[in-house]
Amino acid sequence: MVEDALLAQRGRLLCWVPVCLALGIGWYFAQIQEPTDMIFAAGGALALGLGLALRFATVAYRPVMLALVIALSGAGIAKYRTEAVAAPALTFRYYGAIEGRVVNIDRSASDAVRLTLDRVVLERMSPHRTPARVRVSVHGDQMLTDYRPGEVLIMTGHLSPPAGPAEPGGFDFQRHAWFLGLGAVGYTRTPVLRLAQPDAPDAMMRIFAARMAISRAVQEAIPGEPGAFAAAIMTGDRSGMGQASLDALRASNLAHLLAISGLHMGLLTGFVFAVIRYGLALVPYVALRWPTKKIAAVAALIVGAFYLALSGGNVATERAFIMVAVMLVAVLLGRRALTLRAVAIAAIIVLVWQPDALTGPGFQMSFSATVALVAVFRALRGVDLYRLPRWTRPVLSVFLSSFVAGLATAPYAAAHFNMVSHYGLIANLVSVPLMGVLVMPAAVLAACLAPVGLEWIGFALMEPGLRWILFVAATAAAQPHAVSHVIAPPGLVLPLLTLALLWLILWQGRLRFAGLAVAVLPFVIWQQGTRPALLIADDGALLGLMGPEGRSLSKPTGGSFVAGIWLENDGAPVAQDIAAARGGLQRDGRVVTAMLGDWRILQVSGKTALADLQGCDGADVLVVNQADEVARPCLVYDVIRLRDTGALALGQTEAGDLRIDAAEARAGNRPWNGRTGAPEEAVLLSRQ
Repeated sequence: MVEDALLAQRGRLLCWVPVCLALGIGWYFAQIQEPTDMIFAAGGALALGLGLALRFATVAYRPVMLALVIALSGAGIAKYRTEAVAAPALTFRYYGAIEGRVVNIDRSASDAVRLTLDRVVLERMSPHRTPARVRVSVHGDQMLTDYRPGEVLIMTGHLSPPAGPAEPGGFDFQRHAWFLGLGAVGYTRTPVLRLAQPDAPDAMMRIFAARMAISRAVQEAIPGEPGAFAAAIMTGDRSGMGQASLDALRASNLAHLLAISGLHMGLLTGFVFAVIRYGLALVPYVALRWPTKKIAAVAALIVGAFYLALSGGNVATERAFIMVAVMLVAVLLGRRALTLRAVAIAAIIVLVWQPDALTGPGFQMSFSATVALVAVFRALRGVDLYRLPRWTRPVLSVFLSSFVAGLATAPYAAAHFNMVSHYGLIANLVSVPLMGVLVMPAAVLAACLAPVGLEWIGFALMEPGLRWILFVAATAAAQPHAVSHVIAPPGLVLPLLTLALLWLILWQGRLRFAGLAVAVLPFVIWQQGTRPALLIADDGALLGLMGPEGRSLSKPTGGSFVAGIWLENDGAPVAQDIAAARGGLQRDGRVVTAMLGDWRILQVSGKTALADLQGCDGADVLVVNQADEVARPCLVYDVIRLRDTGALALGQTEAGDLRIDAAEARAGNRPWNGRTGAPEEAVLLSRQ
């Protein structure tokens, strides 16, 4: 029976390859201790042995052995990628002169212009210790505001190592920065000065300069937020978008229209493909003698590659181009373009090229939507839609596509962004069709007419569509209860849900419906998930105690980035001052007391308050944002110790003991955080 079930899968084996790769990659990134070379050597030997043994295995069990080989290969690919992108990272807080060449311009969450610099020079720091890239947010009054690609800037600013998780088990920015090549992040409030004009640019800098020049031209032609929106979808430059528009797009589930991803790449290449194919079909001689379909596919592929280069080549756009390219190549080879095999090939390419993309929301959401759409429309192939009136077919298609894609991506969006948009389906139904039939075609028209100075015609057509989308986003976001928020899920939820749904779609036979039953389990785990009773920031300056009203914060200002992450993960994002006004914490000047049962946690801020403290003042745990060299009769987390532990989460066990989990212990000892040795265990305090 087992052999029969395995033999029945032979038609879908290719679709399981990216799943097996993802299992190996996921295993690597889930480790809290960097696997040793010996482990990888053993894994390589095992993979080689299994590969050699394939010829001796029965046909039914060969795919199982091959799956193990592919999973082991996935772990090796992730390890190779980690070592390949290794670069120096800052290990201390730096203040001084910062010099570097502009290689990217965007905006931070606080709406400040953010510059990414390479060829970095830091004061009194040797080149081999200097980060290859740094990212600096520009604040304050600036005389220089027109930053140019490739120019060398100098400023005085603060730089810090990429931050660890804001709470144990939270998003690890250190790992994210490692794969972006960022060795430090920071800000400046002093004037930014131009040290040198752009030198002879290489190919990448020419593309970047062209991208920013087009972005400026678009924003000059279309004023205000619509122009910034147009620049974002045409060049990937979001630096002109205001925070209010970004928030509205997120709340209405329309933010995907802003990112150059599968939708934009698909609409653009699809429009080019259709125009060229049907245009050639109008010429009888060409239509009868030339392979018009393949010519259109080649043209669409070239346009897609140009769009990829122009957009800056971020991960989402690269992934979208790979998927489109696979489908267009299928057209060239005379195969069906939109199949699960085509999606599998695209996923394999992405995972081999950038295995770190597996853990990001972009990879998860784009492939979940694509797999769901292909599976649903494949299942509906036998449904006769020609009985319906002609005008209802495109409407039904748009509705079904938006519904399926929204449903497939909803768990991933909720898990990563702690948000569920209640009007997202409606907003997409009245916006996405306009993007496809007006905005993207008008963008292509503007690009085609630009050489003769008539690009304004395309922009004039684009502007009403963009204003409509922004209006829909603002209207949907302004509705009462437009969004609801959910707590951050336990780490097991998304992998378990993904495997269950993939099993349901890919497995052949009645056993596949077991995936439907298993898919319920992650939501049960998520529903029963809890949040830490007390959170402490990694600098010791902020506490957050969970209470009946929600989390109460120790101060109304300062540490807003960390405070925002805590409140979002709680599923209750409110303003920091509102959270600070809640009860639960006892404040006495610069001393804050939190109680967990009969456990007393004391936070002391500033040197004066610390000097006035007698012992521990009856506290079991003392948290200080200063270095404390005094021997005290309690567990002390001063700023020096917190640098090693990172943020803390405190809670009580069923026995009433106090458990303290450290973010750095949960993150483990990995290349991106520079730690070595055995991970620190959780601290457990007991009255017994």
